[in-house]
Formats: sequence, structure tokens, C-alpha cells
Amino acid sequence: MFGFTYYTPTKVVFGRKTEEQVGELILKEGAGKVLVHFGGQSAVRSGLLERIKASLDAAGIEHQELGGVVPNPRLSKVREGIEIGRKMGADFILAVGGGSVIDSAKAIAYALAEPEADVWELFAHTRQAKKCLPVGTVLTIAAAGSEMSNSCVITNEETGEKRSYNDDIARPRFAIMNPELTVTLPDWQTESGCADIMMHTMERYFVNGGTMEITDSIAEALLRTVMHNAEILHHDPANYEARAEVMWASSLAHNGLTGCGNDGGDFATHMLEHEMGGMFDVTHGAGLAAIWGTWARYVMKDCLPRFVRYAVNVMGVEPKENDEATALAGIEAMEAFYRRIGMPTNMRELGIEPTEEQILEMAKSCAAASGGVKGSAKKLYCADMAEIYRRAR
Repeated sequence: MFGFTYYTPTKVVFGRKTEEQVGELILKEGAGKVLVHFGGQSAVRSGLLERIKASLDAAGIEHQELGGVVPNPRLSKVREGIEIGRKMGADFILAVGGGSVIDSAKAIAYALAEPEADVWELFAHTRQAKKCLPVGTVLTIAAAGSEMSNSCVITNEETGEKRSYNDDIARPRFAIMNPELTVTLPDWQTESGCADIMMHTMERYFVNGGTMEITDSIAEALLRTVMHNAEILHHDPANYEARAEVMWASSLAHNGLTGCGNDGGDFATHMLEHEMGGMFDVTHGAGLAAIWGTWARYVMKDCLPRFVRYAVNVMGVEPKENDEATALAGIEAMEAFYRRIGMPTNMRELGIEPTEEQILEMAKSCAAASGGVKGSAKKLYCADMAEIYRRAR
């Protein structure tokens, strides 16, 4: 195992009607001018936004709203939020939504804290952030784990680049989690979220450097729990207990817990999907599901003990005649699970068929964004990335 620092400063307020506490929580942060950032009209139609505004009004907190965040959040919307935040003198950003909204809110918070610099420089990795306005979240989609993580991902629609930036100073001050707020989600979004939650855990699980038994056991239990409840929600979307299990798993999968003691994780699948999202604007979790099986087969022999353990402990595979057969059976069982919840297992099922030229463009961009190489289960270079894209078509 490796030594590690585990830092999770986010206060979690979990349960029914917890969104009514938002004004009180922001007051405790010493803030008085809040930019409320949200996505589509569901927050308006459901009455959630009005309940949040009422709580802010009761606390005497000035606020303005900015909606319109879309999946794979856009740099242009971030810049719009920056302008509004500057004019109102915002001292707190409240994200009402899922990972896309929270990521956009974090980017705005970085920019408002350092107005002299261009926020895209962070995502281009040409500088490091020194300051960030405080961010709070009211979670409406269990998926990205951004409500407790140090990361955010933004798409520059002018260049087609989808890039991430990680820094502990952007970790939300609080995360309000009411599972009831996720009940009306379409099944595609629910199951894409479950795929994303699992991938955040698997990225830290399939490593060749450093493991701990307690971390592995937590990760395996989390994965089994999400799989079980994803299937429940596929048939019974109003099940509160299943919603609650998945929502809490979302946070635990990406707040660092399932990576304690390892080498930092693999995250090649995420990087590969970022290029698919940047080029084709696909749903993130579904994109991860579409590429994972191909990635797994490509790297399996270089990380065989982990794939065997995963097959047996997570997928319930009976050991086969040899380790390779057991590992392959685990990958096949995972893909069968994806199909049961309506997730794709290749790019064609995702609805995209990249040309060879597009494959080479994605691979080149992925390698560049990764510093030339990415992965722990197996080190992937540009040629490897291109081959995975080809096999995943």
C-alpha cells in the first residue's frame, strides 16, 4: 500500500426536505450574496428552486439565478456566470443539480476568486488556482460525485476540448442530499448515473500499484450495492431506499475513500470518454459504459489479479479453469449488467460511429490531455488509445 492523505471537508445533510436548510447553511458560511446555478426547467417545474429561494429569503440572503447548464457543461455558460457573479458581487455559489451544474459552479467560483486570470487556463493546465469562492450543492442527480469531490470537468465548445481540473480548494462546503429529488429522473439518466458511480470506484480499483484490504472491501461492497439498486430503480424508479443507497454511493465513490492506499487510480476510461463527450456530446455515464468493456479486455492481462478478484468478489463469478478465463467471465458479466439496465456496451449502441480520422483525433487529444500516457492497470499511449476506440466501435 501507499501512504495517503484523506481530506473530505464537505458537510453532508442527508434526507427528506433537507433543501429547506440551505439558507441556514449559507449563513453559517458568512455569505450574503449568492449566485444560484442550476440546469434545466425541472428545478423550476418541481418547485425546488422556489423552495430554495424561499429559504434564502428567510435568511436575508441576496440571490440571483442562472440556469441553462447542460450535460458536458460549457465554458460559455461558465463565462455567463462569471459576468453575473461579478456584477452582483457574489460571495457564494450554490449549485442546484447534478455533476454538470456543480462542475460549472466550481469553475465560476474559481474565476470570481481570481478575476485577473482566464479560468480556462486551469483546465488547460497552464496554471494552478490560488483561490476559489465557497461552493454549496443541492444534489438532484446521483452520478458524478462532484458534491464531495475536488474535481470538475468543463467543455470548451469552440475547440471541442473536454478537460478536468482538480483542486481541494473547490470542495463544496456542504452537500444537501434529498433522495426524493431524484425520483422524477428519466431511467436513462438514473442508470447513466449508476454507471458513472461504479466507474469512479473501478478507476481506483484496477491498479497495479498499492492496495489495502479494507479499501478493496469498501469498493467491492459499494459496487455490489449500486448494481443491486440500479436494477431495482430500472423497474421501480420511485423506490426511496434504492434512491438513497445510490445517492450516498455517488459521494463515497468520488470523495477519495475508495482510493486510500493505492497509486492514485487508473482513470484511462474517463480520459477516453472525455474525448467522446467533447466530440459527440454523449451522456458521460453511458459513454463510460460503452468504452469500459473494450478497455478491460485490452488491459486485462497486465492487471490480471485485480480482474480475477473483481470477477469473483463483485460479479459473483465462479473461478474458471484459469485466471484469464475467470477475468474474462467477470468482464462479460459486467457487460450483461449494463445491458440489463439499458446501458450501451460499445459505441454503436451509444449511437456514434466515429471514422478513422475521428478516432485518431480523439486518441491524439486524449494522449495530449494525459501528458502522453495514462493508466495504472496498463500504461496507455496514443496508439493504444486509438486501438481501444477502434475495437469499441
